[in-house]
Amino acid sequence: MKLRVCVVGRPRLPYAQAGVEEYVRRLQRYARLELLYLKEGSQVQEGERLLQASRGYKRVVLDERGELPDTLSFKARLEAWELEAKGVAFLIGGAEGHAPAVRDQADWLLALSKLTLQHELALVVLLEQLYRVETLKRGEPYHR
Repeated sequence: MKLRVCVVGRPRLPYAQAGVEEYVRRLQRYARLELLYLKEGSQVQEGERLLQASRGYKRVVLDERGELPDTLSFKARLEAWELEAKGVAFLIGGAEGHAPAVRDQADWLLALSKLTLQHELALVVLLEQLYRVETLKRGEPYHR
């Protein structure tokens, strides 16, 4: 299954850049991963860009108001979609969060935490969890 991560803005903080590079490198062994950085703008403009970039994919919108699954539930959801979707797009908004139109068109609202996460940190956490899911699917010891 193809994984597409659509994120508004590029990571600027050194820890986020390093984390993204590390988990993208790891994930490329397991999955077809695309990481798309979209131009910042108004919340509406960012929403339009996110929706355009995710057209044709199952849309997972990262939002602190979303469902808060454990890793095994996250894995199960992605595995179920492998059979029915060309891919899954994860949408990470900018500093102002998602426009209502983006949340309305989500196939799943996903919370990584009940806390509001800075979007660069959310990207690193998402990539780590995607890597964890891929290692779980293969029975590798990363997830203990």
